[in-house]
Amino acid sequence: MRMLALLLVALVALIHTGFLVLEMFYWNNPVGQQIFNMTPEVSASSAILAANQGLYNGFLVAGLIWGLVGGRRDVKVFFLACVIVAGVYGGLTAKTTILYIQALPGALAMLAVLFAKPARARPHL
Repeated sequence: MRMLALLLVALVALIHTGFLVLEMFYWNNPVGQQIFNMTPEVSASSAILAANQGLYNGFLVAGLIWGLVGGRRDVKVFFLACVIVAGVYGGLTAKTTILYIQALPGALAMLAVLFAKPARARPHL
């Protein structure tokens, strides 16, 4: 279960890295416009807001990686909770598919983290 938890947390981090790239670098580009079903005018007028969203996704990625690299269950739980809350809010207010793309992977990773046995403590030298 521990390996599954690590893989799911890494997957959530990868998904949010994709969000960061799309929102910060491809929002005002034909790729981003097609993915988010926007006209060039809409993407141009909202590009600054999207870049801000992308930055926040980067913070989520940084926190999830911190939790993975540091073996910090508490950090993983906190940042996965942030992912789930953001996904539920986005799903209820923006687009329902956000529930499946963001909140569901976050919730599955959270369950795996909570049910995984903690790693054995290493003695301090």
